[in-house]
Amino acid sequence: MSDLNTRMPSGSDVTQRTDMKPAFSAHLLEPILQPANILKAWKRVRANKGAAGIDGMSIDDFPAWAKDGNWKRIMSELCSGQYQPSPVRRVEIDKPDGGKRQLGIPTIVDRVIQQAIAQVLTPIFDPTFSDNSFGFRPNRNGQQAVKQVQSIIKTGRRFTVDVDLSKFFDRVNHDLLMTLLGYKVKDKRLLKLIKRYLRAGVIDNQLYVESREGVPQGGPLSPLLSNIMLDPLDKELEKRGHQFARYADDFTILVKTPRAGDRVLSSISRFLCHRLKLVVNTTKSHVVKTSESKFLGFTFNRGRIQWHPKTLLKFKQQVRRLTNRNWGVSMHYQLFKISQYLRGWINYFGIANSYQRCVDLDHWIRRRVRMAYWRQWRRPRTKVRSLMRLGRSDARVHVQAAVACGITSKGPWRSAKTPGINQALSLDYLKSEGLYSLRDGWIALHYPK
Repeated sequence: MSDLNTRMPSGSDVTQRTDMKPAFSAHLLEPILQPANILKAWKRVRANKGAAGIDGMSIDDFPAWAKDGNWKRIMSELCSGQYQPSPVRRVEIDKPDGGKRQLGIPTIVDRVIQQAIAQVLTPIFDPTFSDNSFGFRPNRNGQQAVKQVQSIIKTGRRFTVDVDLSKFFDRVNHDLLMTLLGYKVKDKRLLKLIKRYLRAGVIDNQLYVESREGVPQGGPLSPLLSNIMLDPLDKELEKRGHQFARYADDFTILVKTPRAGDRVLSSISRFLCHRLKLVVNTTKSHVVKTSESKFLGFTFNRGRIQWHPKTLLKFKQQVRRLTNRNWGVSMHYQLFKISQYLRGWINYFGIANSYQRCVDLDHWIRRRVRMAYWRQWRRPRTKVRSLMRLGRSDARVHVQAAVACGITSKGPWRSAKTPGINQALSLDYLKSEGLYSLRDGWIALHYPK
């Protein structure tokens, strides 16, 4: 892989070959099928877990299936070019805006093969990707993309061009993608295999649907293919001197004036439609102030990173679900799941300048948790006994206060704020039971020891 001399196309030459020399070996299938690479791929698939494909085989079922001679057969078919990937299983998940996101779940076998392909192709393609691309790349993440946008804003670019690609993963042009792959991949066997994955089809409600376009979300190879597809966009933006950041199909361009933004939005929309055969959602694409923008769940106020209102709304909705009275699980498990969510959330969104908001949210979360306890106790007698039992030895809940709380006509939300309940279910007690603090998580991120 020493002859990395083929440049990726940019602008009008996106579909035109720029170097007639083979950029890489014509024998890439062999390193993909090496036992060490396959084993590494299997470990990654196992670690990622995930649901079964159309064959119903789970992660736990795969080792026994492979040892029974089946994997040897698969390897033989791959070497001879006879292997036919299975269709993906269509599942839908809810989107934050209320819509549905369609995922395609490959079989475990196909996940291992795709992961093995990605492990060999990533070192080939990734070094030539733009420094402004942060999604699905080694040692890069969404937080870095957000911080880059912040640094650009500080240079005086106060307006953002938000371009929304309508169903990007479902509308990737196969012919164009294969052309872009062919610039660096000269192994026709591998290209043929990748094309078969693109054309494998979908099983939706037990019906087979052909896939003539798109890259199914859910496969290990799809993130790399999406970056290959959008790399010409990055190169075009750099060629024009734009300041931007991209994470997968979510990208924003920073400009100094609304007029400049309108020009950029119009020209980039034409490039996406004509050159990359993608569809721009005109209703969601616009030029706005950075304080009104939304990028990866964040917005920017005077150059400071803040949570977007929709991010906070989604967060509160999830906390409400986790403290729901109808869940029917123990409080110990409920606190575990709440803390698990809070820890993951603050590890990503904690980069925002939001110390005081974390403090305020902690108060609100603790009140929700106290309300959940109150609902589980149900009967007045149970409430009184629990309040007296949980009160710390040095700050016992007085019998009179406990009885007053137990027989109150107030609802759970109002009751959760009363002194007796706050004394029994104190901050120290909830912390000892495992409740995570957003404030503590924020401090740990910004002021590591």
